[in-house]
Amino acid sequence: MLKKLNRIKVEEKLKLLGIFVFTPREFQGVFDVPQKTASFFISSNTKSGLFVKLRNNYYMLKKLNRIKVEEKLKLLGIFVFTPREFQGVFDVSQKTASCFISSNTKSGLFIKLRNNYYMLKDSNPSLYFIANKLYQPSYISLEKALSHHGIIPEIVYTVTSITTKTTRECITPKGAFSYQKIKRSAFTGYNAVELEDSLVLFAEPEKALADYLYFVDLKKVSLNNRLELKEINKKKLLRYIKFFERPSLINLIKQIYVEQKKPRKIY
Repeated sequence: MLKKLNRIKVEEKLKLLGIFVFTPREFQGVFDVPQKTASFFISSNTKSGLFVKLRNNYYMLKKLNRIKVEEKLKLLGIFVFTPREFQGVFDVSQKTASCFISSNTKSGLFIKLRNNYYMLKDSNPSLYFIANKLYQPSYISLEKALSHHGIIPEIVYTVTSITTKTTRECITPKGAFSYQKIKRSAFTGYNAVELEDSLVLFAEPEKALADYLYFVDLKKVSLNNRLELKEINKKKLLRYIKFFERPSLINLIKQIYVEQKKPRKIY
């Protein structure tokens, strides 16, 4: 049976053996294939960009160029990425992608956000975008969204999100990101919105409040006594609350609205 060559495995083997410049005859010997197979593979992969032709019968394994990599990532708007995504964009082996990312994180081209997530240093994606990307599926909610929607007066520095995966916190060079788990049936009430030049998944005001009050009801966080509910659609809020299937949460909402009607003390 005619032996087939796999582009990624060819690249990995050449690098493993330290063969960066070669002739078709040398290639034929390394991979134990007929002359015709070697010539065809080299020709087609010179056109695709894996090899560079130096002169007649001499070829070189193409290396990733730092400047061109940066230019292409910026052109495609890829500022936060995984090694697998990088591998796909530049059509290189896993080993090549990992080595390039590792060496260029040390040199300052990239910033490591957490395991398997990197950012182009000379870029400024929004923290909301980074939050969505770092842990999927997730959407911005809880205190960060409440502050954004004007429901609480405080400035919130940690970017808070909801996820269906395990609760976790990520401390990165760009900031702190926290993710709280809820059940899948309640993972709704968010939209893709344009914020700070990025398209991000962000909770509606009523859902951000419902998510927050769910954790208040669980005694995971304290109730903020300065909630501003004038712009909140109570019917929509209750509709989202029902996804959590907690009668105590509905009672909490009723109590909050009763307190809202009372005159506020001025100190």
